[in-house]
Amino acid sequence: MTWQVLVHGPLARLDERVSRSLVDSVPRPLSELASDLGNMTVALPVLACAMAYAVWRGRRAAALHAGLAMAAVPLLVVPLKEWTARPGPLEPWAQGYYPSGHTATAAVAYFGAAFLVSNRLVPVAAVLTAVTGTGLMLRGFHWPLDVFASLCLSLVVLGVSSSCTRRSSAKTATGCSGPS
Repeated sequence: MTWQVLVHGPLARLDERVSRSLVDSVPRPLSELASDLGNMTVALPVLACAMAYAVWRGRRAAALHAGLAMAAVPLLVVPLKEWTARPGPLEPWAQGYYPSGHTATAAVAYFGAAFLVSNRLVPVAAVLTAVTGTGLMLRGFHWPLDVFASLCLSLVVLGVSSSCTRRSSAKTATGCSGPS
């Protein structure tokens, strides 16, 4: 995907055609509201509340790993944006749209919160993330590949976070952990 964006290959050209047909296909206030779910001012407080809940329930390591996962988002997304320098759908003079930071923020925050509070909330996290990505595409803030790349990146970040949490929990259960 990234290679196609970098070389402006057939997948990237298809992405741009699809995007042009999507932009403003719903009322702007609705697409803007949906895309706002990926703003840090919305997603981070959700994750912070879930982290506080996890700490209160004695799951400090899980809360720490969720916070580190969120901290990894800009550390991964910003260099990719700089490297690809992809222009935006509505701002061809601007650069730095690939991958979508809002989509990655939404995915890591909402899924991280769901994993910390209750796995029954995973479908809610999926819907919130999907609505965010869809809103970003419909409003013209991002190309579909920007959103899809962020979802893929978020799966990796969440997978690493989950794996670290499981290893940390296993060490604690066997008494092998160091100081907390």
